[in-house]
Amino acid sequence: MTEAALKGAGSTRLFVLPRFLTAEHPFPWLFPAAALMTIFGIYPLVYAIGLSFFKKNAATRKMVLDFDHNWTKMLYDERVWNALFNTLVYTGLALAFQLVLGMLIALLLDSERKGYALLRALMTLPLVIPPAVTAMMFLLMLNGSFGVLSRGLIAMGLLPVGFSILGNADTALAGVLLAEIWQWTPFMVLIMMAGLRSLPKEPFEAAAIDGATAFQVFFKLTLPMMSKVIAIAVLIRGIDLFRAFDYVKVMTDSGPGTATETLTSYAGRIYFGNADFPYASTIALMTLIIVIVVSSVFMKIFKVKL
Repeated sequence: MTEAALKGAGSTRLFVLPRFLTAEHPFPWLFPAAALMTIFGIYPLVYAIGLSFFKKNAATRKMVLDFDHNWTKMLYDERVWNALFNTLVYTGLALAFQLVLGMLIALLLDSERKGYALLRALMTLPLVIPPAVTAMMFLLMLNGSFGVLSRGLIAMGLLPVGFSILGNADTALAGVLLAEIWQWTPFMVLIMMAGLRSLPKEPFEAAAIDGATAFQVFFKLTLPMMSKVIAIAVLIRGIDLFRAFDYVKVMTDSGPGTATETLTSYAGRIYFGNADFPYASTIALMTLIIVIVVSSVFMKIFKVKL
């Protein structure tokens, strides 16, 4: 090929990428993610930490530097400890129900029979509904006057006529948990099914030849081999549950009284209701500290690697 032809071929290139985009250095590719993390993650955290060292002057509505005011106030605030207790109960019960139901449903759907693929696809539908919409849906269904769930329980004689599940301090948390469990159990099902599909077949074939029962196979093979998957699922859902806000805000607004008040809902009430930004930031930071400590201990005990 002649020199003129080579020049003509080179001239057909429409544009040339900048040199830094063709280099092997990772910085150009990591910069967008690092910038987003800094803007939406690191900066708000640093700002909240700095804000927790101030206190709001009720008379002038100005922020006054006081390093230990909010932290000391939080330690003696009974509503904080009540909210922490409710958060722990909420997280523990939701995790237990979602884990058990998720495993049972996953075992039922782990089949290649006709129609099961459609059922597995339908299991994901609750996950695409916004939590606030789910909360409103269950708020209506649990209404003591016309709610379909409440009327069904009343018709079965399980509840007295006109009883409001969300309006009673003893049952309000259970009503909120019902919405949480309904929406997020499919998430557990998907994780459990992925774990079940990844298990080797040879141990189960050997157990079938030896005449092992279904219970023996489940407790001696399936559960031990699924331990890492279960630990990861518990860790992910536990972190998410500990910061529960949507369902509580929409369904009960932390009521009746403080029966369903969680740490995040209490912080939200202080932030939006009282405009006490330093104290709300302090409670949010305490929630973050608890999540980090408990998650680290959990990962250390169960040897979870993310």
